[in-house]
Amino acid sequence: MLFHAGHRNLRPFLGCALTLMFWGCAGTGAYVVRQNTAQDLADRGRLTRTVLPAGEFHLTAFSRTSDPARPLRIYIEGDGYAWVSRSRPSNDPTPIDPVALRLAAADPYPNVVYLARPCQYGSLTADDACNPFYWTEGRFSEEVIRSANEAVGGLAAEGGFQKIELIGYSGGAAIAVLVAARRHDVAAIRTVAGDLDNGRLIRIHSLSPMEASLEPLDAAAGLGNIPQIHFVGESDKVVPLEVARSFVDKLPPGSSARIVTVPGASHGKGWAERWKNLLEE
Repeated sequence: MLFHAGHRNLRPFLGCALTLMFWGCAGTGAYVVRQNTAQDLADRGRLTRTVLPAGEFHLTAFSRTSDPARPLRIYIEGDGYAWVSRSRPSNDPTPIDPVALRLAAADPYPNVVYLARPCQYGSLTADDACNPFYWTEGRFSEEVIRSANEAVGGLAAEGGFQKIELIGYSGGAAIAVLVAARRHDVAAIRTVAGDLDNGRLIRIHSLSPMEASLEPLDAAAGLGNIPQIHFVGESDKVVPLEVARSFVDKLPPGSSARIVTVPGASHGKGWAERWKNLLEE
């Protein structure tokens, strides 16, 4: 079941009420800006906001569908504003710049859904499970993947879609491949600046191990029959090319997966403006 939220619910008057216990009224400005950024992008892409109960969480989605005979294309957001600093988690993981939403809004395809991650966009106050664990060391935990998979299945069933395509940005790429490994209706996978080998990424940046999270690389063995394109920014210093190569090397022999390096793109910049052309790959 989907719960629809009107545009006005995103505006400052409710922003303070929704986030008072986490931010205090003095801190709601940043929250409201992030909510309104998302709503403006959704309006531009003619995407309607919904909230999906999924496992322990309520996941925010923005959608536009009109052709159930074609696959449903689902964009999965990155980790968002997970950290204030290298050692201090954020109080609210809602993205400052929702790159996956920018991509969804730019996609002219008839069946587009943007799926946020747990505790982003206001669900922080609605879900008892929400705490920084789920956007830091547990961001790819069993609970998170189960929730995303349930949301994907609900979206497909609600619209009568027989096939889905998954597009994951950054940490959303890990969610996409881990969800795809649990399903039999995935027709295509695309990732953008994707965290596809979390262990390698942790070593590259000398981060603490994420023992509570599942490893996207472990899903590769079961995804060889799904067409895949993994887009990597030529200037991406956050998720370099070797991460995508590691994942593709783990796919079974005969996989048609490709890596496409995008000139001038960094981790968060240079994607939305050329996304229509990249979708033609």
